[in-house]
Amino acid sequence: MRQRDAKYHTYADYLIWSASFGNEVIDGVAYVREPPSPSPLHQEVILELWRQVSSSLENRTGRAYVAPLDVRLPKGSDADDKIDTVVQPDVFIACDLQKLDGRGMRGAPGWIAEVLSPSTACYDRTTKLRAYERAGVTEVWLIDPIRRTVAIYRMTAGRYPQPTVLDLEGQTAIAAVPGVNIDWDRLPSR
Repeated sequence: MRQRDAKYHTYADYLIWSASFGNEVIDGVAYVREPPSPSPLHQEVILELWRQVSSSLENRTGRAYVAPLDVRLPKGSDADDKIDTVVQPDVFIACDLQKLDGRGMRGAPGWIAEVLSPSTACYDRTTKLRAYERAGVTEVWLIDPIRRTVAIYRMTAGRYPQPTVLDLEGQTAIAAVPGVNIDWDRLPSR
């Protein structure tokens, strides 16, 4: 990800200039995705996570989504056009369906998974993670499919303490959404 320019951007601006998948605005700074596109492994991991989560949520209130879907993270009661943080998490769970609208989601998801890639790992671990913390996302997973690890950040007293880092083996429960587990043995590996 690279910074688009030095201007301050809002969701209203984003709707004008963002025509491609992966562009985001965090605290008014516009970031654009640079080539290359995600690898086949990256995409396969995302789709398997979504499949498992979506299946676990059948006949329940929450819903699982994958990028591209705009998640607007307002600071308080900002009007949509004034929101200065818009992200596209790789996979997320909308626990509160009232937050969904025709433009995506307004407000923090209950759980987010970002699959790290060489071009976005630093951005995901710093800039994006801070935005998720500020917005109050209950649980964030940063998955490294190459190293086969997951760093799990769980909100405690409004902050993310040091993450729990696990190998991608066996099953891991999503604490923010009881009854939803990820079976790492079903994920592709290369």
